[in-house]
Amino acid sequence: MLKQLDDISQLEDANLLLFEVIFAIIFLIIVILRYLYMRHQPTFVHSVKSLPKGHIFLVKTIHLSMYWCFIILPLSGLLIALLFSLGMKDGWMQNFAIGLHEFSASLSYILIGVHITGAFYSRIKGEGVWSSMVPVWNKERPTSNKLIPRLISLENEFFNRSEKFFSKFNK
Repeated sequence: MLKQLDDISQLEDANLLLFEVIFAIIFLIIVILRYLYMRHQPTFVHSVKSLPKGHIFLVKTIHLSMYWCFIILPLSGLLIALLFSLGMKDGWMQNFAIGLHEFSASLSYILIGVHITGAFYSRIKGEGVWSSMVPVWNKERPTSNKLIPRLISLENEFFNRSEKFFSKFNK
């Protein structure tokens, strides 16, 4: 977020263009390596409670969506750089690449926000998931707030109803 370009014309600076390409390649390699490692790790390994299948599906969908965004983001940036270096500073191909880049960046901000919110909610519920994600402040206990058990009950009811609804289609 801190390293955004204001305008595509800034890529005329050869050093900046090279930096952006190297940054995108390194970022892409890190994301792919992390995905390859994490796909073999169990979901909610530190959870002290069993979770509904719908909840697990939702979490896995958010994680996978984040990986896709983090892969599309540098790939679209590399496409922008390639097109720019070929002299295509505008036109439908460059506009498509820029649009894809902006879309994946915006979607990644939203997904990161959802992920962080889910992590805090899990911590408040005292599920143990926070401890596997964050190396500090990890003495999780369920909150004493009376609203949280009601939210947990509503959440479980939603997921149970969703599972019943979708199980009708699997028969």
